Amino acid sequence: METFDPEYQNQNIEGKIVVALERISEAFKVLLWQKGKENQLTPIQLQILLFVNFHLPEKCKVNYLAKEFNVTKATISESIRLLLKKDLILKETDPSDTRSYFIYLTEKGKATVLRTSSFAQAIEKPIHSFSEDQKKILFQSLLQLIEKLNKADVVNVQRMCTSCRFYESGSENDYCRLLEEKLYQTDLRIDCPEHQTVL
Repeated sequence: METFDPEYQNQNIEGKIVVALERISEAFKVLLWQKGKENQLTPIQLQILLFVNFHLPEKCKVNYLAKEFNVTKATISESIRLLLKKDLILKETDPSDTRSYFIYLTEKGKATVLRTSSFAQAIEKPIHSFSEDQKKILFQSLLQLIEKLNKADVVNVQRMCTSCRFYESGSENDYCRLLEEKLYQTDLRIDCPEHQTVL
């Protein structure tokens, strides 16, 4: 079974879907690379800056970032060293573990994020032309795919509602015990700041 074989794809829609996702992934990488190059940053350096800007300090540590981006701790450490040298981030020692540190953006780092964070709009823009039903179906399908890939240890980190201890699945509506409100399909999050993994 060869996913990238056109003959296989002609007979299996699963193969076509995988190749379509691969093309979107390539587009994302190209856009990330172009925006990073414009700002003298590697893609992983830009991803670190964006992540640190939008996430709580406890997630902005070497171990967590290595899992988030599926790279080694050494790769993250080297990227952090170069971002420090460019005056884009600061390090602050974790008082509970002096071998560890939190990463914060400097004012220069925040300005860089403002200049670069729009790179994904080229992918988002065509989605605006979809009908609301098409968007809901696509979103639900992607949520299910990410969840299954996580369970198969292909996707390392997820902060989705369905993997959160506050989430309750219902026959009509889902529910968030933290927010104490019903969750409709479009309310489900892929990257929730309050996410707490089910123990």
